[in-house]
Amino acid sequence: MNRLYAGMPRTIFDVMSGLARERGAVNLGQGFPEEDGPSDLKEAVARATLDHSNQYPPMMGLPALREAVAAHYKRVQGVDLDWTREVTITSGATEAIAAAILAVLNPGEEAVLVEPMYDAYRPLVERAGGVARYVRLAPPDWRIPRDALAAAFTEKTRAIVLNSPVNPSASLLVREDLEMVAEECIARGVIAISDEVWEHVTFDGAAHVSILNIPGMRERAIKIGSAGKMFSMTGWKVGFICAAPALTDIVAKAHQFLTFTTPPNLQFGAAYGLAKGDDYFAAMRAGFQRSRDRMAQALRHEGFAILPCAGTYFLNIDLAASGVALAAEDFALRAVNEHGVASIPLTPFYASAPPAQMLRLCFAKRDDTLDRGVERLAAARRAYA
Repeated sequence: MNRLYAGMPRTIFDVMSGLARERGAVNLGQGFPEEDGPSDLKEAVARATLDHSNQYPPMMGLPALREAVAAHYKRVQGVDLDWTREVTITSGATEAIAAAILAVLNPGEEAVLVEPMYDAYRPLVERAGGVARYVRLAPPDWRIPRDALAAAFTEKTRAIVLNSPVNPSASLLVREDLEMVAEECIARGVIAISDEVWEHVTFDGAAHVSILNIPGMRERAIKIGSAGKMFSMTGWKVGFICAAPALTDIVAKAHQFLTFTTPPNLQFGAAYGLAKGDDYFAAMRAGFQRSRDRMAQALRHEGFAILPCAGTYFLNIDLAASGVALAAEDFALRAVNEHGVASIPLTPFYASAPPAQMLRLCFAKRDDTLDRGVERLAAARRAYA
């Protein structure tokens, strides 16, 4: 069997969600909204299932969705895309990330990963035969250190994988940091793979900055988006790859031999959703921000030290600063087994030991779920402080 996969343990997400089901626990670990997304989008998918073909759509995606992606990013981010040559539809953003990494890396070449990071990046790089090198962000500001960034690049570097807003740190990569990345990429001929799936989930008036809007990166960056994140329907698995034609041509070939294409009814639904006005996205952000604030206030009241949250629907606890001496994994396991609340330690998001004992909580839940979850976390804190 393949050594990479054979040697992998169960992911922490699978472990914690499984324990949450077995224990009947409040699940603040797995990152999906408790509400099931806009009903008009589901109706659009139902109509498309009945009224349109359910056979293979074009490999690069339905023209209606590719046009909608280009129009949406032009309207909300000022990114000017040629939908016929620069937009590819994938079966979710993780597939898009896989296609991009497989398209860019040759065996033995290196990719710089910025940690904490989505846990798929490292195995995807290694499955492509690549070698991962790391740049570490640290709380509370989560800025990219210039010296560490420069040191991570070598003559073998072919890609850097970015994520902003960042899961799990709930931070944004500011323009200054993206410009610093651009300098290295341009000087060294490196491609940036930018995972921007949380681009619409930002708070307190902060605006997402796409890598494609950084000078010099339009021809050397691959932007990835997600309909599932935009519309709070994480099971949809509809992703977008946006890149210059020379990059798109190769990435699309990698996509062709991964999933080939994506369910056409979901593509029609995503196209419908992308045409929604700014009021929809503003209301979505406001709803998540309200939930963030509710959880943050309750956690502080119970004596938890929380880290800033500028985006995504995750909030992080600093356990040591909260008076908890246990390691994050130990606290998380005891909290779910003994107190009935599931969370995610940040350890799996780092290649080595994280800079602090941190716990990630998902606040994209109903008020009563958040309240019950905080109550149980508080009981765990009292027990182990």
